[in-house]
Amino acid sequence: MAVEKNETMDPDFEKVGGLIPAITQDASTGEILMMAYMNEESLQKTIETGEIHYWSRSRQELWHKGGTSGNIQKLKEMRIDCDGDTLLVKVEQIGGAACHTGHRSCFHYRWSGKAFQKEGEPIFDPQEVYGK
Repeated sequence: MAVEKNETMDPDFEKVGGLIPAITQDASTGEILMMAYMNEESLQKTIETGEIHYWSRSRQELWHKGGTSGNIQKLKEMRIDCDGDTLLVKVEQIGGAACHTGHRSCFHYRWSGKAFQKEGEPIFDPQEVYGK
């Protein structure tokens, strides 16, 4: 249960099984870059370092965003919703790309009325960066 303490609120990690969504937004443009999950450890690491850390559900490990690619995210502002179960993380995106596909945003497909169509070109080649 989210705990509101007068004028403060603690995240409610228990409500959703230890992970809460973190919507990541470019602090200067307002562009939504990605959505990932944080647990208590990744939130604490983000606060301590000023660089964004998430919890990787696929790898089941702490994930320092940009640790491999160099496209780190510097924390500029963080907000929590009224239920204490979703974060809005405003960042300075270093290197230009937030998506592991090399695109600026993970939301680079737009509904065309018939299908989701890719927009834009990757900023980097994931094969070169991740070897995949």
